[in-house]
Amino acid sequence: MPNQTISIKRIALTLIIASLVIGNIAQYLLLKDAQSKEYTITFSQVIDLFHQISYQDPNTWMKNTWMGIPTLQNPNDVWIIQETISELKPDFVIEAGTYHGGSAIVWASILSQVNPNGRVITVDIEDHTEEARKVPIFQEKVDFLLGSSTSPEIIDAIRKEIEGAKVVLVILDSLHTKDHVLKEMELYSPLVTPGSYLIVQDTNMHGHPAITECYPGPGPWEAVHDFLKQTDQFKIDKSKERLLFTMHPDGYLKKVK
Repeated sequence: MPNQTISIKRIALTLIIASLVIGNIAQYLLLKDAQSKEYTITFSQVIDLFHQISYQDPNTWMKNTWMGIPTLQNPNDVWIIQETISELKPDFVIEAGTYHGGSAIVWASILSQVNPNGRVITVDIEDHTEEARKVPIFQEKVDFLLGSSTSPEIIDAIRKEIEGAKVVLVILDSLHTKDHVLKEMELYSPLVTPGSYLIVQDTNMHGHPAITECYPGPGPWEAVHDFLKQTDQFKIDKSKERLLFTMHPDGYLKKVK
């Protein structure tokens, strides 16, 4: 009987050791398989995955503020745009799509340092700038126009204000449907001075690479590429995407003619 008990214990111990060994081998194989799969992911896929995760997380760019004012901007793109403003020192930055006015304050803040006489013109169909108007830089350097960015009245008002300007930069960030953005590009592109930029924001929508259903159908990215078929005055400046994560892929258009 004692020998039988020892035999059973040995068998049990052997089974435990075997299960541990098999478990470790399985874990090793799974880890090795996972690692091999990671190595097959390309550099651009890593960027796209990060982009999608960041874009869809409600705690990232959607909570950004500037001087306490909601500012729905990706910090990487804000950095690139401030470099562009600093380089060009525009007389006017025209912005279609004001929201709460945070981004207009960003552009005005930078502009005040590189061109004290420069101004920001921002347009929206609704006025949510009550808090922004309390910020001194908004009062000093921002002109808010209430109306559609594509209406003849708004376009005429902007043309009159920028008359004689040497450098004009345009940023489009209003309704993100293809038809509206394309119409904006056609109307605002003549206002951009040679060497300056027409920046079309949120070209990342609809799988480029962000996944969003905010606006059904094609959007800014498609508008950009349709617009470029119509003109040779603008070229995509990929150097503006050097920080890897941009919400405006193919959206930095330099006026070359």
